[in-house]
Amino acid sequence: MKLQDIVFFIVFALLLVYRKPRYFVFAGLGSLLLAIPLFATWTFFTAERLTWYAAAWFATFILISLVKPNTVQ
Repeated sequence: MKLQDIVFFIVFALLLVYRKPRYFVFAGLGSLLLAIPLFATWTFFTAERLTWYAAAWFATFILISLVKPNTVQ
């Protein structure tokens, strides 16, 4: 497990504690924005991980919005 994985799990846990679904979308977009320059410099392992993290952020937002639709603003 690399440092980026540990940071992902820590941030994921913090966002679950805050319970703000919008933050999951911002985290997903941030992950994608960080991945773009890494793909340009051919740092594929980290960039690919960041795209997977973005998918996890977006999937969590979708799950939250399906389970509790009134909390998504």
